[in-house]
Amino acid sequence: MDILIPILWFAALGGVLGLFLAIASRVFAVKKDDRVEKITDALPGANCGGCGFSGCGAYAEAIVAGEAKNGACAVGGSACAAAIAEIMGIEACEVMVMRARVLCAGTCDTASYKYIYEGASDCAAAVGLSGGDKFCRFGCVGHGSCVKVCAFDAITVKDGVAVIDPEKCTGCGTCVSVCPRHIISLVPTDATVVVDCRSLDDGKTTRTYCKVGCIGCRICEKNCPVSAIRVENNCAVIDYDLCTGCGLCAEKCPRKIIHLRAEGYPRSKNA
Repeated sequence: MDILIPILWFAALGGVLGLFLAIASRVFAVKKDDRVEKITDALPGANCGGCGFSGCGAYAEAIVAGEAKNGACAVGGSACAAAIAEIMGIEACEVMVMRARVLCAGTCDTASYKYIYEGASDCAAAVGLSGGDKFCRFGCVGHGSCVKVCAFDAITVKDGVAVIDPEKCTGCGTCVSVCPRHIISLVPTDATVVVDCRSLDDGKTTRTYCKVGCIGCRICEKNCPVSAIRVENNCAVIDYDLCTGCGLCAEKCPRKIIHLRAEGYPRSKNA
């Protein structure tokens, strides 16, 4: 009996506390909007963070709370945005299909190196060591930080430069945010040409460390029939709203750093 009585007391106490917790959970329960679950199911479930939130569930909650706009999911594209619009009872929006592009062609054969880097496979760490192993301050570091964060296995490093597979890329933009040099850019899939360089050094300096970097010669600018390309801060920049895709800038570029990129870039993979 000396053992049985304490056991019964503890059992009774546990039952009372359990009943109290059950009642409290019902009284203080926060009702969840069923639209959150519906929107989460409509999203692709990639949880890539490209929308600016930690995952699809967090993005769905933000939409219902009015803290996020529809159309931020590049992976789901316009079809996903239309489904969300129907759930929310709002007007559907078009999502421009984009693909990431590494704006650098400074491979091991074309770019000059200051030293051999043997540290951590992290671009930010490499940049922290005298600005990286390449002389170019604006080129791809090539140590794979973007590879690690890509949820779609769309990025590899070849010859010292990150390369993106447009068939796998969803345009989520995660690689864009992690690049310490900010040379990964989202480019419209229906764009025909791209300048694969972001060097802001003058032409004379660029020539000393890269065989293919843009030298700001303005030949492309002078030959563009619709003024869609211009040199800003020593580097050519394309205005895709004006570009007609004639390819004349790529043809005239003496450094061959302007590339035709229609082949292999699907126009509407997620549209």
